[in-house]
Amino acid sequence: MKPNRFRNSRLRAVAVLAAVAALGLPLTACGKGDSVHSENGVTTLRYLGWTDQVTLPELAESLGFFNGKVELRWSGNTISGPQEIQTAATGQIDFGGAFAGAVAKLISAGAPITAVINYYGSDEKSFQGYYVPDNSPIRTAADLVGKKVGVNTLGGQNEADIHDALAKAGLSQDQIESVQLIALPPPNIEDAVRKGQVDAASLSGQFQQRALAVGGLRPVFTELDEYGGPINGGPYVFRNDVIAENADAVRTFTTGVAKAIEWERDTPRDQVIARMTRIIDGRHRAGENTSTLKYWLSVGVPAKYGAISDQDFTRWEGWLRDTGAVHGQLDVRKFYTNKFNTPAQHS
Repeated sequence: MKPNRFRNSRLRAVAVLAAVAALGLPLTACGKGDSVHSENGVTTLRYLGWTDQVTLPELAESLGFFNGKVELRWSGNTISGPQEIQTAATGQIDFGGAFAGAVAKLISAGAPITAVINYYGSDEKSFQGYYVPDNSPIRTAADLVGKKVGVNTLGGQNEADIHDALAKAGLSQDQIESVQLIALPPPNIEDAVRKGQVDAASLSGQFQQRALAVGGLRPVFTELDEYGGPINGGPYVFRNDVIAENADAVRTFTTGVAKAIEWERDTPRDQVIARMTRIIDGRHRAGENTSTLKYWLSVGVPAKYGAISDQDFTRWEGWLRDTGAVHGQLDVRKFYTNKFNTPAQHS
């Protein structure tokens, strides 16, 4: 009997939508978007940006690391990695980035995407932390039971971090699920905890450093405490059809981002901030400012050239199982490839 390709594709779509719902994401239009556009040797890739921040692809383009072969087309902003990769999976943009656990969840549900390079994580200077006011009674992760925590999105690393910290403290799944995650734009999370709208705040990057510079907040725990040191947090993904039809562009993109990671790592901090400031000033997006860039400290990607490893996904296996996202053994090799990351292959 011939396989019913239409039925199989519908089943995969249903599985992807179920994963999207489990991630707490809006079910936007899920038809395949326009195909990737190439003209005169230049491939245009659609993407989502982040307010007041410069992404690694934006930096790579500014530095000329795409060699004139790839051009980025901004399609709006997001505050959610899971939403971003859903948007990539359904064809509304061409690539997206998210927490590795969310990537594993979506691929396990049948989404036709593959991770190609890590783009965020932690190092000794830049890391996720969970902060409360100095006078808060919350002292340990276990004290978050029944409390509200401001996070940038549902279904992301903040959720997994809190799950893992409470599970390590011996709390039940019901107690873990009693923690209320309140999704807020990253620039506004600090203000929410200071005003008492949430009991704790997940802070990282320039927004964390701004909060610490003002004072009055202290950490309950950080990524470095929880995982014993720096980790790779999440990768950029492409749809498999984009990879199949535009392999050279994917290689140019991935290699350019890899070079941008090491540029941030090796370039004096004031020069990185100056470059990011010029990028934000030059793109003229409404409502943006550069005031928090002065708090930028480091690239926050521990892997050389952003290379991906099995551990980047298996680290989140407990959270994935406890939340019912995966069953059985994780087949991590179907989640990622480093073959487009030329510098990583040669390092």
